[in-house]
Amino acid sequence: MLTINRLNLTEAKLIIEGAVQKAAKMGVPMCISVVDESGSLIAFERMDGGKIHSVTLSQDKAFTAASARKATHTFNQVCIPGDKNGLFGIHTALGGRMCIIGGGLPISHDGTVIGGIGVSSGSPKQDVECAQAGVDMFNRLSSPALSEHVL
Repeated sequence: MLTINRLNLTEAKLIIEGAVQKAAKMGVPMCISVVDESGSLIAFERMDGGKIHSVTLSQDKAFTAASARKATHTFNQVCIPGDKNGLFGIHTALGGRMCIIGGGLPISHDGTVIGGIGVSSGSPKQDVECAQAGVDMFNRLSSPALSEHVL
């Protein structure tokens, strides 16, 4: 039998809030998705002005980060024709759901990936910064000293 740790809705909303705060400071309205360890959507927010195509892109970034247990921008760096890693074409896997654009990060707890965040509407660099802000919010609030009081 497997025991699986999974983000809950409260945690997913806090992660989104961290990303929203960063996006607001940057002045870039984002679409933000948080998924569980299997890549299934838990929570989503489209800030006013978030791009329509970014709804799907944010979900695909979160799915890729959680299911592959890697940041999406790491795939971009090795998904090059002729690269020795042989990952060119992975972006076409799973019906094109594997996203290699920056903005998807895995979310870990105690060394295990328990979910992912995907952010889209800005540049890949902006998307990564907002996703990292969401992960940072989770890490701050899930520390043992705080989790009994906050989550």
